[in-house]
Amino acid sequence: MILALSLSVLSCNDDPIVDPPSSGIDHIDLTDIDWSPTAFEVDNIPGFPPLISPADNPLTEEGIQLGRHLFYDPILSVDSTMSCASCHNLDLAFTDGKAFSVGVDGLSTPRSSMSLLNIGYNYRGLFWDGRVRTLEEQALLPIEDEIELHHSWTEVISDLQVHPEYPTLFRKAFGIDHTGQITKDLAAKAIAQFERIIISGGNSKYNKVIYDNTQAFTDQEDHGFDLFIDAGDSDLVDAECSHCHHGGLFMGDDFANNGLDSTADFTNLLDLGRGGVTGFEVDMAKFKAPTLRNISLTGPYMHDGRFATLDEVIEHYNSGGMPSPTKDQNIRPLGLSEYDKQSLRVFLETLTDTTYKYPELVTNPH
Repeated sequence: MILALSLSVLSCNDDPIVDPPSSGIDHIDLTDIDWSPTAFEVDNIPGFPPLISPADNPLTEEGIQLGRHLFYDPILSVDSTMSCASCHNLDLAFTDGKAFSVGVDGLSTPRSSMSLLNIGYNYRGLFWDGRVRTLEEQALLPIEDEIELHHSWTEVISDLQVHPEYPTLFRKAFGIDHTGQITKDLAAKAIAQFERIIISGGNSKYNKVIYDNTQAFTDQEDHGFDLFIDAGDSDLVDAECSHCHHGGLFMGDDFANNGLDSTADFTNLLDLGRGGVTGFEVDMAKFKAPTLRNISLTGPYMHDGRFATLDEVIEHYNSGGMPSPTKDQNIRPLGLSEYDKQSLRVFLETLTDTTYKYPELVTNPH
């Protein structure tokens, strides 16, 4: 599949690169370095939709490599001790295994770190509350967040401009003419390109059963699958999972209140979720439904990491959650038996896949 298709909400930026105001630093000419970017095509994973990149930031091999270097480089933090990968660890499906991530100054963030697995397929908002729409916007924020990397883009760009390697990488990725044209927007574009190719390898047991026909579910896994998708059997309990975690990605591209907290008017909630962004009551206490791919590796669970295990998560949904005005209608007492609950868990474990579609591109290059 050829990328560089545009989202209808995005417009192509054909403007030439404009030099930023002079900082008094002599800009080093880079035009003697070859600029011939190679388009990067993403092979489709069975069951996944097409991956769409914005027209003004198509995937290239050189852009991905630049983004990969930036993602793993602690140069982005104020004291050069943390990188993006500090909270998005490859071995934990690009999470950090903590209820609340810890920033460069030792302070805890207000939410758990979301997995970046298959993050490029999110088109209706990123972060738990959907406060930004694109990966390019998302990549700008952690650097200057006072709890996370606590740096300034002005200083980051100054460091990148005089770095022994980054000017060449920016030239090869974006065709800049001199070091003064290294900007935070180009850095964010590169990081976004890297994040778009953090894609499941398609080697989970689920894929091998459903798409490859090379394995079979156990009876208990099959029972959990039927519960998850609501197989239509009138004698089978519907676990109501696939409303929010659907398709081959097992991910919702919307926001829902799953009944985590009891509230009558939201005045007692510390985290308003989507409602804290939009200000609309209908959005209060709603959060992004993350992918269930590799869910066994990404605990603790929920936006605040309140559940340590999948068994706790399943028990929460079985209970029907807590009363709340915006609670999703599918969050209701389910009446699952112990065998049903165990079956759901073992089915979810079939979604585990520790491989990546492009393993050589997701590892630390430093």
